[in-house]
Amino acid sequence: MASNFSLDGGMIPRGAQRSIDEREELRHPAVSNTAVLEFRGRKHVVQLLNVSKSGAMVLFPHVPNIGERLPVQLLGRGFVKAQVRWVKDGRIGLSFAAPLE
Repeated sequence: MASNFSLDGGMIPRGAQRSIDEREELRHPAVSNTAVLEFRGRKHVVQLLNVSKSGAMVLFPHVPNIGERLPVQLLGRGFVKAQVRWVKDGRIGLSFAAPLE
């Protein structure tokens, strides 16, 4: 059966909005509100909205593909390998390859 959805960097629409937050990890305001994200050979200064051990939410005006790997430089940690998990309204969700300590 064919689907009308593709992994083009957009989110797959939900039938209903979340009524509760089911994430297991706490999200914290970013220690530094900026980071450097490497996207398709160029470095971009971005605003971090929140960070957890396993990922971050970032303001980013470009539209990466879901699953695309984007190294991100966090203050005091150097570059961290990350992968795009979702894209919506100028924000992206990143999953880190290894948990932050």
